[in-house]
Amino acid sequence: MELENKAPSGEAAPSFEQRLTRLGDIVRRLEGGDAPLAEALSLFEEGAALAAACTKQLDEAEQRVVKLRAGADGQPVEEPFEEAAK
Repeated sequence: MELENKAPSGEAAPSFEQRLTRLGDIVRRLEGGDAPLAEALSLFEEGAALAAACTKQLDEAEQRVVKLRAGADGQPVEEPFEEAAK
């Protein structure tokens, strides 16, 4: 079962988990080394698109994360998530 990066109109887009599962299937198939060249190229292209979609979805989720800290009155205060210094 191949999952496209974008669902046809009227259908729900694949979930992050579905994309990740399909990506794992593609990696195992390519690592097996028995796929004909044309199929391997097609799988690679599909995998690259799935990886990009997963990365985009993770980036969007990261932007929604907030961290809590105690305010002056001791109550939790929400503030935007800031990536820790690397």
